[in-house]
Amino acid sequence: MKTIAKPATLRFAPVLAPLAALLLSACAAPAFKQPDIAVPAAFKEAPAGAARGAPSIAQAAGARAGSAATAEGVLTAADGSQWRPARAAEQQPRGEWWRAFNDPALNALIAEATRNNASLAGATARVKQARAIAGIAEADRMPQVGVNVGAQRALPSPTQAGQPAGTPMSPQTSYTARLTASYEVDLFGRVSSNVAAAHNDAATAEATYRSVLLALQADVAQTYFRLRATDAELDTLARTVQTREENVKVNQRRFDLGDIGEFDLARAKTELSSTRAEAIGLQRQRAATEHALAVLLGKPAADFTAGASPLLEAALMPVIPAGLPSALLERRPDIAAAQRAMEASNARIGVARAAMFPALNIGASGGGVGGAFSDVFKISSRSWLLGALLSAPLIDGGRNKANVARSEAVLDEAVAAYRQSVLVAFAEVEDNLAGLRILDGQAGQIEDAVVSARRSAELAQKLYDAGRSSYLELLDAQRNLAAVERTAVQLRGNRAVTTVALIRALGGGWG
Repeated sequence: MKTIAKPATLRFAPVLAPLAALLLSACAAPAFKQPDIAVPAAFKEAPAGAARGAPSIAQAAGARAGSAATAEGVLTAADGSQWRPARAAEQQPRGEWWRAFNDPALNALIAEATRNNASLAGATARVKQARAIAGIAEADRMPQVGVNVGAQRALPSPTQAGQPAGTPMSPQTSYTARLTASYEVDLFGRVSSNVAAAHNDAATAEATYRSVLLALQADVAQTYFRLRATDAELDTLARTVQTREENVKVNQRRFDLGDIGEFDLARAKTELSSTRAEAIGLQRQRAATEHALAVLLGKPAADFTAGASPLLEAALMPVIPAGLPSALLERRPDIAAAQRAMEASNARIGVARAAMFPALNIGASGGGVGGAFSDVFKISSRSWLLGALLSAPLIDGGRNKANVARSEAVLDEAVAAYRQSVLVAFAEVEDNLAGLRILDGQAGQIEDAVVSARRSAELAQKLYDAGRSSYLELLDAQRNLAAVERTAVQLRGNRAVTTVALIRALGGGWG
């Protein structure tokens, strides 16, 4: 029986298929693996009874056996612990969180800053650049088609024309019109990896824009509240100056009548001048804060004036829920930017690997060449070209291998930056939760201190008027009252600023 030899392709098919798959997997970008970062069950500084979070990002990203979903999206595992899957949510709207302060002036300032701030305009431009670069990368997926139309006149030498030396030659004119097309076959994922990296770069720029926007809104709100707290402090100092002026008048009258010596009068004048100097010094701080607010609004400092608007004791601050720690990772725009940067770096490993393998380019052209322009489009002048070019590196001195190692190191750096941004985010939330808790405790104590200091000042005034105490005792009580009232005003401003800082640390809003 005669044996029929199999074609070489069929004989080696069992080997070629796995080899091709091996080559493709070797040069493709590695599957992105989310870094496993421990997420606390709840914020340490959050009020008791806060919702519990996921134990880790990696666990939250996948499903757990025996878990049941609740209406709020929090899952309960078989062991009774609660968690919720992390979702990419940097695109969801943050809401106009500043409206929770119920302050029309603040609303107007943030709207103006959003329209005019130069840093935000720069971030917007960077987003446009990144999107355009992504569009450039996308273009590599499509065939590139062009047209060439030209004319040339040349005088060839006899040798070029195959004639004996000295043969007279005539100049020749030729016209060409040609369509060209080229296309890179994405054999080893260079194009797709480059496109993925470019899109992730664009997503990084967009997340960075949202981070800049959030920072701008928070800076405007904090600067505004610092300005109002300074106005309230100036208002407190103004009342203290009035008290000091009354003391000077009373002591001057009593000195003129011979009831007291010059010592009490000199002390009263000293206190008056010192308090006035303190108020003048605080005006410098207010001016600097006003100028900083003008810069945030995109205005020259000389063109902006903020009217006095003391932060009143009745201005209640909104209560901000901390929420789940895993939700923080979804909402913080800086964490979203770090996430996209990791994914872009991962895709660029695929680009670097693809450079070590062959690249296939297909090209074609067609048109006409003639001695006169009218001849170019005749059938007899037609010409065409179809070709393919397979190019591969042979000896590159280790350049491509080093480039792969560099890309992998860039990914390691991006992962470290992501981990750091997560740790910083948790710390900022804890800082501001602790700050509000401590400030609330201080405020409660200082309110009691204000009540007792006012009563002490009233009693000291009555005793002094009745001649039963010295001026120094009255002055000491008034000093205590002024110091306590000023501390209360400063705490009021700190609570407003810290509330805004907590909103910023939580990603700019809550729901």
